[in-house]
Amino acid sequence: MPILAKFPDPNLFSSLPSSLPKPQDPSRRNGPVIPPPPIPIPKYPPPLRSKRPKVPQKPPQSPAFKTVHRNSKYYKPVRGGEEIVAADGDRSVVIGESGVSYLLPGAPFEFQFSYSETPKVKPIAIREPAYLPFAPPTMPRPWTGKAPLKTKHEKEKKKKIPLFDSFNPPPPGKKGVKYVEMPGPFQLGKYPKEGKSREEILGEPLKKWEIKMLVKPYLSDNRQVNLGRDGLTHNMLELVHTHWKRRRVCKVRCRGIPTVDMNNVCHHLEEKTGGKVIYRVGGVVYLFRGRNYNYRTRPQYPVMLWKPAAPVYPKLIQEAPEGLTKEEADEMRRKGKKLTPICKLSKNGIYLNLVRDVRNAFEESPLVKVDCRGMHASDYKKLGAKLKELVPCVLLSFDEEHILMWRGRDWKSMYPEPPSAHIPSVHEKPFKDRVNTDDDETLITSPRMMSLWKRALESGKALLLDDTDINPDDILKRVEEFAGLSQAAEHTFPAYILSGGKTTDGSAKDGSETEGFSEYGSSSDESEYEDGAYYSDLSEETELDVSLGELPVDRLVKKLLEE
Repeated sequence: MPILAKFPDPNLFSSLPSSLPKPQDPSRRNGPVIPPPPIPIPKYPPPLRSKRPKVPQKPPQSPAFKTVHRNSKYYKPVRGGEEIVAADGDRSVVIGESGVSYLLPGAPFEFQFSYSETPKVKPIAIREPAYLPFAPPTMPRPWTGKAPLKTKHEKEKKKKIPLFDSFNPPPPGKKGVKYVEMPGPFQLGKYPKEGKSREEILGEPLKKWEIKMLVKPYLSDNRQVNLGRDGLTHNMLELVHTHWKRRRVCKVRCRGIPTVDMNNVCHHLEEKTGGKVIYRVGGVVYLFRGRNYNYRTRPQYPVMLWKPAAPVYPKLIQEAPEGLTKEEADEMRRKGKKLTPICKLSKNGIYLNLVRDVRNAFEESPLVKVDCRGMHASDYKKLGAKLKELVPCVLLSFDEEHILMWRGRDWKSMYPEPPSAHIPSVHEKPFKDRVNTDDDETLITSPRMMSLWKRALESGKALLLDDTDINPDDILKRVEEFAGLSQAAEHTFPAYILSGGKTTDGSAKDGSETEGFSEYGSSSDESEYEDGAYYSDLSEETELDVSLGELPVDRLVKKLLEE
């Protein structure tokens, strides 16, 4: 190992020196040679992607691919009166009292994103440039040459394609063709007729047994149109007609904010689709297409390609609402924080009785609070706007996900003014010899309590004593007599007498309407949508004139004895 002997330290795996060695003296050139430092870490070139030129991203040309409108700072005020924001020939965007609407040539009405949930207040600004959310009328296409020639089999196949519609349905059992519902129902000897107007398509009003026949198969069916927080949207119109192609009744299930005012939903369903609401229970609506409906001649609407940005509306909550000063409003908001809510609303629930509950709560307190914790912020704000219009009331705050309302200075009770109930004293003269004096004590009852007393008297569940000077024994005797009469009246039911027999299908021979089917569970407390002769309360029953304390069987026995 002559080479290793030349190194001062033969250990090759020793640790590196902690510091660099001092430069050698030029006079000591024949001394031991110090090894150079280890090989430094090589420096690699930067990655190639950093050297690539950055391609600038082009903004999307179509508004369908735009970013969320809330992230943009676009704000364009709207002047007073109806204004046409953008126009493309006969196609234009209009902002008026009904919000943002779109005018297209040949359209039966102005198109909107939502027909039932648009606020009835004119917007003050828009959040995006005015675009029509529909496809353009023509698409320019460059010439690509002649179309390829078709074979003989393809030409024959195209010629033999039959056209089916509601008046000419495909034969049963035909392969490759879905079922198409025929028009109807019709009585014997009557046939469908081509109709253009809504009245001609609906035909004659439905009878109760026909409504039962149409609705009963779909009570537990899950083929339905779901209507949510946006209400009746534009694209739902074509969806309803798609349901009507296969069946005569379309089931619409409503949830969320639109259920506050179901009459409004039914009105727009009938107005925009041309059908008729024949039955409604809770948040479910059954929409009849008409006796002479033909899917081929239905109105065809363009599809809305994206949801337009909602415009800016005036603020619902003001520092000093109408009829109040700022100090009074702040004082009411402080009291409202200690107020107990009248109800707790769940997300996507059914709020049929909310307006009625708020009105009843205003009979007892000028302030009412509704708990909306867990709901989306836009949902309970829309809910407050609806309550402001329907109750009516004044909105004070949405703090802590609660709706605080004030009944206003122009509030009037739903019940008439209550009369004063006289409380006689111990040393008072008889009722017939009494003269009105200032010493008499009076008690003013609430309007709601007087309404309940009046209803109890009319239904025979309460008794009004005219004489106040009566001993306890006479009172007990009157109570025992009234108890027997009230029990008989409570268990009195109307009897149905059919003059003619029944056919094998269960309908009357003379074609008259059968009684309503109460098993559908229609609530009498709901405000049903009654417009026209089609809709009828299916839980309604004929009431016979039965005197108090008399059963219908007693009248039948008397009638038989007289004969």
